[in-house]
Amino acid sequence: MHRLGNKICRKLKFAHLPFCIRTVQTDIFRPTQQTLHEATTAWKTLHLTNPREALDFYSSLIKECTKRKSLGEIRKIQLHMIDSGFPYLSLGNKLIHAFLKSGAVEDARVLFDELPQRHIVVWNSLISGYIKQNKGEEAIGLYKRMFLEGVFPDHFTFSGIFKAFSGLGLVYGGREAHGHAVVLGLELSDAFVGSALVDMYAKFGKMRDARSAADRVADKDVVLFTALIVGYGQCDEDAEALKVFMSMIKEGVKANDYTFASVLISCGNLKNLFTGKMIHGLTITSGFESVIASQTSVLTMYSKCGSIDDSLRAFELIVNPSEVTWTSLIVGLVHNGREEVAFSKFHQMLRSSVTPNSFTLSATVHACSSLAMLDLGRQIHSVVVKLGLDLQKFIGAALIDFYGKCGCVESARLVYNGLCEQDVVSVNSMMYAYAQNGFGQEAIKLLNGMKDMGLKPDGVTLLSVLSACNNAGLVVEGREIFNSIERNGNIRLTTEHYTCMVDLLGRAGRLQEAELLINKVENPDAVLWRTLLSACRIHGKVSEEIINKALHLSPTDEGTLVLSSNLHASTCNWTQVMEMKSMMRDVRLKKTPGMSWVDIDREIHTFKAGDWSHLRSKEINDTLEDLILKATHLGYVPDTRFVLQDLDENEKERSLYHHSEKLAIAFSVWRTSGKTNCIRIYKNLRVCGDCHTWIKFVSKIVGREIIARDAKRFHHFKDGACSCGDYW
Repeated sequence: MHRLGNKICRKLKFAHLPFCIRTVQTDIFRPTQQTLHEATTAWKTLHLTNPREALDFYSSLIKECTKRKSLGEIRKIQLHMIDSGFPYLSLGNKLIHAFLKSGAVEDARVLFDELPQRHIVVWNSLISGYIKQNKGEEAIGLYKRMFLEGVFPDHFTFSGIFKAFSGLGLVYGGREAHGHAVVLGLELSDAFVGSALVDMYAKFGKMRDARSAADRVADKDVVLFTALIVGYGQCDEDAEALKVFMSMIKEGVKANDYTFASVLISCGNLKNLFTGKMIHGLTITSGFESVIASQTSVLTMYSKCGSIDDSLRAFELIVNPSEVTWTSLIVGLVHNGREEVAFSKFHQMLRSSVTPNSFTLSATVHACSSLAMLDLGRQIHSVVVKLGLDLQKFIGAALIDFYGKCGCVESARLVYNGLCEQDVVSVNSMMYAYAQNGFGQEAIKLLNGMKDMGLKPDGVTLLSVLSACNNAGLVVEGREIFNSIERNGNIRLTTEHYTCMVDLLGRAGRLQEAELLINKVENPDAVLWRTLLSACRIHGKVSEEIINKALHLSPTDEGTLVLSSNLHASTCNWTQVMEMKSMMRDVRLKKTPGMSWVDIDREIHTFKAGDWSHLRSKEINDTLEDLILKATHLGYVPDTRFVLQDLDENEKERSLYHHSEKLAIAFSVWRTSGKTNCIRIYKNLRVCGDCHTWIKFVSKIVGREIIARDAKRFHHFKDGACSCGDYW
């Protein structure tokens, strides 16, 4: 019989390995590529009629093909057994296992239905196979069939079927299955079932049920505790997650890497740095500091707690950081306003031959957006394209936002149009890009087109389109959109929505209507009244009542105090100005200084009003004087209303000449002399009216487009005009 087995092996090209059928001592062999014809020929030539020989032969062949997950070969083996008249159902369990290992759950189901008798293991395997392929309905159907055929589920069945119910959000069905587990006595005795129950209820958002299920399990293990901790974290109950972790430690159950990763995230969400550091130390002493999940969670915890230096120190201790670890660090840096360090780490990541993923690139693009670094952002965009990630919605939305914040609406639209599929996030990003650059009608068209795209607007959508209407002066359209949402109740209106609408009405001069809208809000905050106060200043109307309401709600609010001071200064009420400044000194508030900056050849140059500390201050002053002279010849007249200091007219004019945006533009004109590309400047506050007028003249003098981003929007100056239409 041994010689016979070897002869079969030679026919099937397994000649280099021993094969013994009689003793079922089949050594592991690795078959080379073979055809069904060869197998059939070998079978017919050898005339194997002994059922035992056939059973062992096919079992060995199925086993090897299962290891290789060779679906085609498994199907050939089954067909060969059928053609040769072999009772293939005797190996039904092995074939089902082979099909499931190869991902062919439908083949397994066909064979399953043919079996005259089915062991519980086969039921569980098929249910698990359906769940792995996200076919929860089929898994549940099979679970219900078990009862009809008199087969009782075991703990493996329940651990799988609970996932199916939670995946489909079937709360009632999940509770019913829970009842079955109780009846069968598996709930109290099995931590395996208990963990699956906790996970199911947590995904339903029913943590009270999850906790109740966990408490009923007699012998809790780390898996059950971890499931409960993860559940609390997913339901934003991070304080409870920490309590469960402490209980687990007290009961002597050792945490695993998933436990540490989850509880560290909860510490970060709670901004509980003290506990986070303790658990970080416990992670190290437990030997999990090198596990990627723990590393990532440590970095995330520190960054969420605002302790980014601790995050950097923890990162430096990691040997060969993974793509996920690099990404966690870079995201944390950007989140904490450390964009320059984020760029440095990103380049270091590339030099380490670690390929960034879409999350890494998205965070880096957001850093470019924050600093408006157009050239660097474009380089990162090219990396995105090279890696084939440019069609992904996630990174696409980040790129749209980046180009929008750099004033490149056309580039943002190209990215948007290039996405395989638009979702609400990408639409919102595009709409916000329109809003920042004053393209109100385009934003409204995008909103109207969402229904045809099968998308439902959300709160961000409404905020973006209202901002677009505000920046474009589309009062009627903005009010209609707001009133429609208010009537339908499709979107929950927040203070931000009301603030945007108050700003829209106030800037249009509809101050009484704006005030009536504020009074409709339950418990209006200082921001709403401050927004109305800002509109009053635009129209030269001082309202002590509005000032008092804003200060009553927030006596130490810097924005309200500064705005009130400026409002009184605009009417030359210097006594009130001194009073406001005295209040600011009492609460130790300092007015945020106006700053403008430019990015030339990837070098940032920052300017403050009246600050001549720049190394090229002489060239800046000469260029500025020349531009002011030429602008004056074209009709520019300094508007001293924007000087909020008690000075004579000549001093006011000189003060206007040295505003930060004028210095930044003068430097850019000098530094880029002879070039025709657009000039880009950025300011942390809103551009003043006099500078806005002056820049229009400069765009005509130098024959170049000037794009200025202030705290609210973009201004595109070209040929003596601005895209805002002098409405901002």
